[in-house]
Amino acid sequence: MRTKVTTTTLLKMKKKGIKITALTAYDYPFAKIIDKAGVDMILVGDSLGMIIQGKKTTLPVTMDEIIYHTSIVSRACEYSMVIGDMPFMSYHGSKDQAVINAGRFLKEANASAVKLEGGADVYDIINKISKAGIPVQAHIGLTPQSIHQMGGFKVQRDEERLINDALNVEKAGAFSVVLEGIPSLIASKITKKLSIPTIGIGAGVDCDGQILVLHDMLGFNNNKVPKFVKKFTDLNNIINQGLEKYINEVKTEIFPSKEYEYK
Repeated sequence: MRTKVTTTTLLKMKKKGIKITALTAYDYPFAKIIDKAGVDMILVGDSLGMIIQGKKTTLPVTMDEIIYHTSIVSRACEYSMVIGDMPFMSYHGSKDQAVINAGRFLKEANASAVKLEGGADVYDIINKISKAGIPVQAHIGLTPQSIHQMGGFKVQRDEERLINDALNVEKAGAFSVVLEGIPSLIASKITKKLSIPTIGIGAGVDCDGQILVLHDMLGFNNNKVPKFVKKFTDLNNIINQGLEKYINEVKTEIFPSKEYEYK
């Protein structure tokens, strides 16, 4: 029987050069499948605002909404480490409020850690949450919650700033850091400099692990996806085929046949 992934597990994987796998999930059925498959980490991302709620950005997602989804995902997981994504404005006020909100993920949703966006600018917040006994995954580079400030989803190329951000979040107490939308050469340098694992999303193969949005990598929708997304299957097409067959069989009275009737 596999043991639950912890922050210690991830540090050991980095030291041994074993790649870390991570995906997003927002509900029980998908989380159960991912956990059984052996994915190391599940992030209940604020991307649920776009993927599940159909909104244009992640910004409207509330604490109550993401706590709800995180609790569902946690219920499904025996192996994967579950990380709750702190939504916009849940840690941007006082440090004390940030700790309280982070604590909700562990107390109410049974998550093992939280993720928050920002580099050197959130040093004090990461430090405060970590000292409260709550593991923090940092997130630097392209940070979706800052989309308006960044002027859109743009690749981040300021090497000096990115390395400084990475070193700061590690020093603040983060157990790992997501590198998003960062050129592979810079991500590789960051990975070599840090003792904590780097999790890449559009940051190249040299990161200690990789994360993708589940619905993107499964081809679950026809929406335009970023350059770094590889579709490993085409669920949208498979589902459409099933739906077309269902509609046809109901309308032509093929379904339900005798074998699906009660006697």
